Amino acid sequence: MAVELVDTHCHLDWDPLRGQVEAVLERARAAGLRCCITIGTSVEKSRVNVQLAHQYPMLRAAVGIHPNDAEGATEESFAAIEELAHDPSVVAIGEIGLDAYRDHASPASQQHALRALLAIASRRRLPVLFHCRDAYDALIKTLHEHGQPPLRGVIHCASGPPEFIRSALEMGLHISFAGNVTFPNAAALRALVPLVPDERLLLETDAPFLAPQPVRGKTNEPAYVAHTAACVAGLRGVTVEELGTLTSRNAQALFHLPDLASS
Repeated sequence: MAVELVDTHCHLDWDPLRGQVEAVLERARAAGLRCCITIGTSVEKSRVNVQLAHQYPMLRAAVGIHPNDAEGATEESFAAIEELAHDPSVVAIGEIGLDAYRDHASPASQQHALRALLAIASRRRLPVLFHCRDAYDALIKTLHEHGQPPLRGVIHCASGPPEFIRSALEMGLHISFAGNVTFPNAAALRALVPLVPDERLLLETDAPFLAPQPVRGKTNEPAYVAHTAACVAGLRGVTVEELGTLTSRNAQALFHLPDLASS
């Protein structure tokens, strides 16, 4: 039984990956990946990711404005994201959310951008990729206030207290684990893995960031999601092949990906 994997969150528009996308995807295919979703963090980067998805059949794109870039977001920015969201290669709005760890954007500008982009996701009926760092209660509160169910999406690069993960699951969200779950000092993060039911579990790299422990210090890339899969599979008491099949099916259903078996 071959391993089948999907990287639900990478940034192939970032250096140094942007200059070697074809080679990166060749290595990803060799590691068992069938699809990668490359994620926008600004209007410009969202456009680049859509172009990459047009160029490489293995890719799909998400378009959005990262909370750390929210200060400069305008109504024209939101209109550009909504226009991009009509492209057939776009499978999600993201990454968007709240970040209280860095002070690149004020809380007010982050909230404004989040609400505007949630409205776009609702109009386009697309799932949402949520960034949340040290703003767990604020994000859950905003999502409750959004009040337009059903809310579909992902807490990307899962972190935070167990109560946050439980609240996100109660709202219908998926939870995605990245390479940091493999770090030696990540016991609290690993404790979140059993909280997630099978049908809500996803994997990602967040490449070029957060290379998993076996390749820590290197530039992260989609092929390395296999290391995260091995860690999560061990924590859940299943084989890597079983976990890969499970998480790939979840990704396929959430993002309406093409038939992975034929890609």
